[in-house]
Amino acid sequence: MEVRVRSELMYCSGLASLAQKGLEMARINWRVALLATAATLAFSPESRADESGISFWLPGLYGSLAATPATPGWSIAAIYYHTSVNASGAAAASREFQVGRFSPTVNINLNVALGGQADLMFIAPTYTFATPVLGGQLSATLASVYGRNSASLAGTLTAAAGPIVTTRNGFLEDALVSYGDLYPTLKLKWNNGVHNYMVYGAGDIPVGDYNPSRLANIGIGHGAIDLGGGYTYLNPTTGTEVSGVGGFTYNFKNPDTQYQSGIDFHFDWGVSQFLSKQVFVGFVGYAYQQITDDFGQPAALGGFRSRVLGIGPQVGYIFPIGSNQAFLGLKGYGEFDAANRASGWNTWLTFSISEAAPASTITPTRHLVRK
Repeated sequence: MEVRVRSELMYCSGLASLAQKGLEMARINWRVALLATAATLAFSPESRADESGISFWLPGLYGSLAATPATPGWSIAAIYYHTSVNASGAAAASREFQVGRFSPTVNINLNVALGGQADLMFIAPTYTFATPVLGGQLSATLASVYGRNSASLAGTLTAAAGPIVTTRNGFLEDALVSYGDLYPTLKLKWNNGVHNYMVYGAGDIPVGDYNPSRLANIGIGHGAIDLGGGYTYLNPTTGTEVSGVGGFTYNFKNPDTQYQSGIDFHFDWGVSQFLSKQVFVGFVGYAYQQITDDFGQPAALGGFRSRVLGIGPQVGYIFPIGSNQAFLGLKGYGEFDAANRASGWNTWLTFSISEAAPASTITPTRHLVRK
């Protein structure tokens, strides 16, 4: 968002690698990176945290098969992401603080409710190098996003006219259809039998449509760097798979608002069972926790550290398209235990296509036939 055998024994592993390319590369980092995956991404402005309840990292970016190697060469993934969220208190008041451009000394009223919905499409082309790097497999992704984002505020709103600050009951609403930031991601993966390991580095290039005076944005208005690693256990004999990816995000200061979000920790996970060489089912989840305070927020918001947990089902299908291989996957999350961020539910529909896994390089033994 962005969310990659050898002999007959590893055939199932090869198919699973392709599934990872859909589940992991399409999410990138990017978004998330990979996002990323992913694709490493800050995708849904009204549903994510830190400044105004918005974070660079999109929880759920990684999941099952995140650390399994991919087929060398070009691949591309597309993901349709839908989310619907709500918030109140400080999480909603932070959005009012942003769009109002108030001084941090203004006492924003916390009696306000935030609602939001996003329908976004991510595109994540990836190139996986055939030549090993440090004994592992290197890949590079550059993801982008386009879509619609809407948000609304209702309740006791604060208004300022010069030094005069007043409050009133009211309603604000905004919607935007546009493009977002760019999300580059580098990954390095290693395989050792059923064990797979990964490290990644991802970032946000803030070129998306962003205006600090709008309720709804696609870009986040500032750069970010995300570093992390992951592990996948994949047993091709039993078809059992378990993955986990954790990382930290450092956010740069937003030059338009002079607000700097704190450091974030995130952990995405997935478990699945292959029912055949083409179909798997399972569960996915994530945990997101901000570990340092924001800078530049009003006193009423405090450190404004955000937190959310999510869990839900997933299903994936691998199939051929001509000489290539494709992956189609669907997963969904219900969020809970949220703090200082909007929460609700989200779904991911992923489609990816890549070069087919190479045939076995083992030359079959030829026996002479004597008559």
